[in-house]
Amino acid sequence: MTLPRGFVVELDRHARLVDGGRALLGGHPTRLLKLTPRARRLLVGRLLPVRDAASALLADRLLDTGLAHPVAAALPPPADPRCTVVVPVRDRPRQLTRLLRSIGTTHPVIVVDDASRDPAGVAAVAAAHGARLVALAANVGPAGARNAGLRLVTTPYVVFADSDIVLDPDTVPTLLRHFADPRVAMAVPRITGLPTQAASWIERYENSRSSLDLGAHPAPVRPGTPVSWASSACVVARVDALGEGFDAGMRVGEDVDLCWRLVAAGRRVRYEPAVRAAHEHRVRLGDWLPRKAFYGTGAQPLAERHPEFVAPVVFAPWSVAFAVVLFAGRRWSAPAAAGVLGVVTVRIARKLDGTRHPYRLAVRLTGNGALATLAQTGALLTRHWWPLTAVGCVFSRRIRRAAVVAALADTALEYRRDQVTLDPLRYGIARRLDDLAYGAGVWLSALRARSVAALRPRVIR
Repeated sequence: MTLPRGFVVELDRHARLVDGGRALLGGHPTRLLKLTPRARRLLVGRLLPVRDAASALLADRLLDTGLAHPVAAALPPPADPRCTVVVPVRDRPRQLTRLLRSIGTTHPVIVVDDASRDPAGVAAVAAAHGARLVALAANVGPAGARNAGLRLVTTPYVVFADSDIVLDPDTVPTLLRHFADPRVAMAVPRITGLPTQAASWIERYENSRSSLDLGAHPAPVRPGTPVSWASSACVVARVDALGEGFDAGMRVGEDVDLCWRLVAAGRRVRYEPAVRAAHEHRVRLGDWLPRKAFYGTGAQPLAERHPEFVAPVVFAPWSVAFAVVLFAGRRWSAPAAAGVLGVVTVRIARKLDGTRHPYRLAVRLTGNGALATLAQTGALLTRHWWPLTAVGCVFSRRIRRAAVVAALADTALEYRRDQVTLDPLRYGIARRLDDLAYGAGVWLSALRARSVAALRPRVIR
């Protein structure tokens, strides 16, 4: 399966052309890709249009390594763009009405009523908008409800949209363009908050830091990368790539599981933030905290199905040494940490041998790795392992100091990055409550399963 002519990719914003364009540095994991003279001529600035077999091969390689992403606006629509919208719902007639209005009459719609308490209300809304209704006698959860709708789809593509979503007119057409790549099995938009007139402080936090919002930059959805999963709140997928669909035995994390199964099968999943779907967030504290904890309970089922992908943090061996010596908080900690970074810099520079400035590049990469290590260590203390941190704080001043520094640094960095319309104090409180609730869910699922698989850090070379 090769990319068609006219397909265009653009280098990732972090990808760097080095040595006068003779090599590319970036991707996930970071790598140095040396370019032949012919390959260099294929690039037009930071764009690579597919014109022949050679450019198709290079573009495919850049997509695989995360060094480039498709330019959705420049891609052709699929030859057969027909798709069916499948909406799993349980009650929520008001939200269902809003969603069906946003879908319009362009595509056929299947509404799967997952054993509503008021089935007549759902049936009336479906009938009013000309949607096909499938009423389930027993509640099977969102995964099972989507699968029930999927079995009735006869079009090449399917759109899964949750009832609390509102679709923009250009969302589905733009996502369909990604299927010009024959390896793409699924494409997802950015999930943003649904605007309201009087936003509470929790809603303002969610609108900037939602668990479903994967950021402003395009990315491959792949475990171990910045966008390691995608929400099924809004999905466009190739029907023949889905097989039986979602794992009906999972009530949470079924979207992550599907993404990872598709990637393991050699397919691609694309995240396209140029288009959006608005989501009605939970904005009351009593609803918001249980939902965050519910998300956390998905960690253990995923760890059972994908043990190689689920870990609260992923460290290289040198990252462990760097974190340990800093956490020790001794006089020798800073010099020892500097020594670790020095050794790593030399080792990276040797791998970059042949470039003009191997040590300059190595220092930059080592610095990025050090910052990532500190961020992951902070997340471990304040999010995934917070029950252990709380116990440690009772007995150790060093742990108390580390926990406070981690919490404050995380709040300061994320507040600046998120550009939230909320004061730093309430943002910090919401951030910590978010972490506490999610971490509690992870521990609850681990205790139920009597397994620490979802809590174990992973060390990889």
